[in-house]
Amino acid sequence: MNTNIETPKSPRGRRLIFTGEGKGKTTASLGMILRAVGRGLSVHLVQFFKTGDSGEIAALKTLPGVTISHDGLGFVQGDPEPHRQAVRRLWDATRQREPAAAHLLVLDEICIAVSKNFLGEAEVGAFLDRRPPDSVTVLTGRYATPGLIAMADTVTEMQCVKHGAGAGWPAQDGVEQ
Repeated sequence: MNTNIETPKSPRGRRLIFTGEGKGKTTASLGMILRAVGRGLSVHLVQFFKTGDSGEIAALKTLPGVTISHDGLGFVQGDPEPHRQAVRRLWDATRQREPAAAHLLVLDEICIAVSKNFLGEAEVGAFLDRRPPDSVTVLTGRYATPGLIAMADTVTEMQCVKHGAGAGWPAQDGVEQ
């Protein structure tokens, strides 16, 4: 395995978005985390809205070079203010720790935070602009805004064709959690 791979540089680093109504946005970002770890790169996974109680978090905690941050209350139902405050706490902590701490930074569900105006496109863009030229930043979540899409180099929209929940399957360990 060649670990002396030259990383292409752009003045602003790579930016990818996984968005859409379909399943697989976080899963795609987890695949990128595995690739980065396999190449000896540092990773920081920041999960908005999520509580950190999932199979992928349990597995990621065993990998070298991976840092995980979350401050979530689950997906927004009812009063949005506690969720807004949790997003803001996590965003402020991320801005203080980053932008240069990890080669791969995954901002999981940040697209939802921006679409709900919990965070502004401009502040996310300013943060991304401070990331190092050899860095990679992945943004996930439904409802990626036009401004976020414009900031990205690669955007993938997941489309749901069919989902087990429609047939009555509950969230299942190893599949959804």
